[in-house]
Amino acid sequence: MSLEVTALGWTLTIGVIVALLALDLTLGVLRPHAVGFREAAAWSIFYITVAVAFGVVFGMVAGWDFGAQYFAGYIVEKSLSVDNLFVFVIIMSTFAVPEKYQQEVLTFGIIIALVLRVIFIALGATLLSLFSFMFLIFGLILIFTAVQLFRHRDEDPDVEDNALVKASKRFLPVTDDYIGGKMIARVDGRRVVTPMFIVLIAIGSSDLLFALDSIPAVFGVTDEAFIVFVANAFALLGLRALFFLVKGLLDRLVYLSTGLSLILAFIGAKLVLHWLHEDVTKSAPEISTSLSLVVILVILVVTTVASLMKTRKDPDAKAHAGSIRAKSAVPEDRKH
Repeated sequence: MSLEVTALGWTLTIGVIVALLALDLTLGVLRPHAVGFREAAAWSIFYITVAVAFGVVFGMVAGWDFGAQYFAGYIVEKSLSVDNLFVFVIIMSTFAVPEKYQQEVLTFGIIIALVLRVIFIALGATLLSLFSFMFLIFGLILIFTAVQLFRHRDEDPDVEDNALVKASKRFLPVTDDYIGGKMIARVDGRRVVTPMFIVLIAIGSSDLLFALDSIPAVFGVTDEAFIVFVANAFALLGLRALFFLVKGLLDRLVYLSTGLSLILAFIGAKLVLHWLHEDVTKSAPEISTSLSLVVILVILVVTTVASLMKTRKDPDAKAHAGSIRAKSAVPEDRKH
C-alpha cells in the first residue's frame, strides 16, 4: 500500500516547515546574539515537540505503519544531524567565527542542507521508481560509507583541504575580519569577501556530502518521498538550537561515529535484502520497519551510554566527527 498525499496535504506541510524556517531565520540572522543554555534547551524542546506532534497526527491520519516509518526516518536523520553538528563545530573553530555570528552561519547552513536534500529526495525517489536496482546501488553506497566511517572514526574531516574552500581563497579577495557578519563588503573602495563567505562555502559543501549519505539512509527506512522529506525537514529544523545545547557535550560522544557506521551498514544491508527480495528471489528475507526502528534506537542508546562511561573513566578521551576518507598527507615543506 502506497501513501496518498493530496496537494493540500503537501501545501500545508510545506507551509508549516517554511513558517518554522522563517522563525529560525528571524532568530538566527535578524537578531544575532550569543545563545545561552536555557534558550537553546527551550528551542530544542520546541522543535522536537513539533516533530513528535506531527508524527502522532500523521500516524493517526495515514496509519501507524506510515507513522512508524516517519519516526524511524526522523531518528535516523536526527542521529546523522548530530554528526553534522560535529563538522559545524570544526568549521566554526577553524575559521574562528565570533559567537554572535554563529547563529547566522548555522541558519544558512540548515537552509542550504534543506535545499540540497529536497533536490536529492526528488532525484532519489525518481530513480527508485524507475530502476529497482537502485535499491542495490543505494545499499552498497551506505555499506561503503559505513566501512570508511568506521575505519576513520577517530579522525576529523579536513576543512582546509576542501576543494571549494581552497579555490575560494585562491581566486577571491578575502579579508581577515568579519565585517558586521556580512559575506561581501567594500574595503578601501574594493569589493571583497569576508571569512563568513568562506565559512558558508565550507558548510554548504559539507552539507552536500551529508545529503549524499542521509538520503539513501532514510530511503532504506521508507520509500515514500513525503515521509523522506518531512523526516529530513524536521530533523534539520532543530539543528540551530541543538548546536548550542550540545556543543559542550559533543566531545563526550566518543563512540558516535562507530554507532553511525553500524546504523548505515544495517540500513545498507536492509536495502540490499529488499532488492534481492524484489528482483532475485522472494525467499530473500526483508527487514521490517518496526525491527529497523528497534535496532536503530538500541544502537543509539548503547552508543551514548558507552560514550559517557568511557569519558567518565577517561576524561581525556575526545570524540571525533569521523571521515569517509583519510586525511591527505602534509608535505614536508609545510610541516615547518
